[in-house]
Amino acid sequence: MAHQQMPSSQKALMLELKSLQEEPVEGFRITLVEESDLYNWEVAIFGPPNTLYEGGYFKAHIKFPIDYPYSPPTFRFLTKMWHPNIYENGDVCISILHPPVDDPQSGELPSERWNPTQNVRTILLSVISLLNEPNTFSPANVDASVMFRKWRDSKGKDKEYAEIIRKQVLSTKADAERDGVKVPTTLAEYCIQTKVPSHDSSSDLLYDDLYDDDIEEEEDDDDEVEAGGPAGDMSGDCFGDEEDSGNEES
Repeated sequence: MAHQQMPSSQKALMLELKSLQEEPVEGFRITLVEESDLYNWEVAIFGPPNTLYEGGYFKAHIKFPIDYPYSPPTFRFLTKMWHPNIYENGDVCISILHPPVDDPQSGELPSERWNPTQNVRTILLSVISLLNEPNTFSPANVDASVMFRKWRDSKGKDKEYAEIIRKQVLSTKADAERDGVKVPTTLAEYCIQTKVPSHDSSSDLLYDDLYDDDIEEEEDDDDEVEAGGPAGDMSGDCFGDEEDSGNEES
């Protein structure tokens, strides 16, 4: 039988999915697009409090190649995004997702690009960092980049960029309601690790063993604060200590 042998990428993805279900990244929810397909993941991103994206509910797909982790996945927003590093079609342009070839034209060092030690967790942290701190050096959306720089350099007096993001955040509320999702708006809520509900469509066939501890998910939100590492400290940025390209510029 052709699929007796499980590709190593499938094993790697199964382990990563299990790890992200058991120890989620704050502000993210991961599910499979279809329960039988490990190569297509759906991501829900909650906009971090105290940023322009606060209260937003943004959906994206991660698509993995058959030779993962030797080649990077693609990360595409399904929600309309106005951002210097996101293309019109939703594709995210970020160094960590570029193959590790030496390309002096790009201004990126090979060490900044994809390598097999990276994983979904590092991608998610890079994406959330990018939302807060766009890279205007080689923008995917030039107009958004110009507008962002005006907003940043005027210290918020030029409001055009902020207004567009605010409108996009408001437009995601209908999506959140349709999906029955409560979007966190305080740092304390945001820092609670969001376990995927046990009835989620991405589970039953292959991954029953991944979902053992999901039963008490949403009702247990208050208790989970004690369990999560970064979530225990509500005084600061709950993803700040894991991602060093944080907030020093703004």
